[in-house]
Amino acid sequence: MSTFIVVGTGGIGSALSEQLSSIGHKVHVLSRQTSFGSNQNISLHTITDITQEGTELPTIEGPISGLIYCPGTINLRPFKALKQVDFLHDLQVNYLGAIKCIQKYLPNLLQQEGSSITLFSTVAVQKGMPFHASIAGAKGAIEGLTKSLAAEFAPKIRVNAIAPSLTQTPLADKLLNADTKLKAAEDRHPLKKVGSTLDMVKAVQFLIDSPWVSGQILAVDGGMSTLSNG
Repeated sequence: MSTFIVVGTGGIGSALSEQLSSIGHKVHVLSRQTSFGSNQNISLHTITDITQEGTELPTIEGPISGLIYCPGTINLRPFKALKQVDFLHDLQVNYLGAIKCIQKYLPNLLQQEGSSITLFSTVAVQKGMPFHASIAGAKGAIEGLTKSLAAEFAPKIRVNAIAPSLTQTPLADKLLNADTKLKAAEDRHPLKKVGSTLDMVKAVQFLIDSPWVSGQILAVDGGMSTLSNG
């Protein structure tokens, strides 16, 4: 049995925690939630807003096999409508929050041979999309962090990121909460569907189980980043 830390309990974090615990792993979940089912393999640590400087992360004893940082934002606005606070919020949630967690739990990861860190980017970093300036900038920082830390931490810790396109999670509900919106989103992808939490869980599982993969940005995006949709 290995021990993992999953940060965030949106659709992906919850599904991933359940999957890892179902195959016998111990999972420490960091979330603003105050309850998380009754699975004996899952330990919930309730934290306040990770964007706040004074937020304390729990101390976890012993080796950690993997840290998966799931929090994200979807702040799609025209550039002229974005304020400084919007850019700062996206950076705090997506990038600085990840740094805070990695710095906190790096000693635990170093105790476990073959440990890994998995982060989340977005297809909008590699494929220019209108109204994505703030989130693409924050996630671009994640991709730079992924490669830098993968080089710095090798060979002891592997670091990778997943770059999804639109995925059906609570975070994306306002973009997919009507049949017409869902159909339009599906049609924008070469594979004619949007992502699911299961797609993301499988991608994370691949990365944490692949001992010869590090410094990679894994596109899980329905073909959006590389295929023509004509």
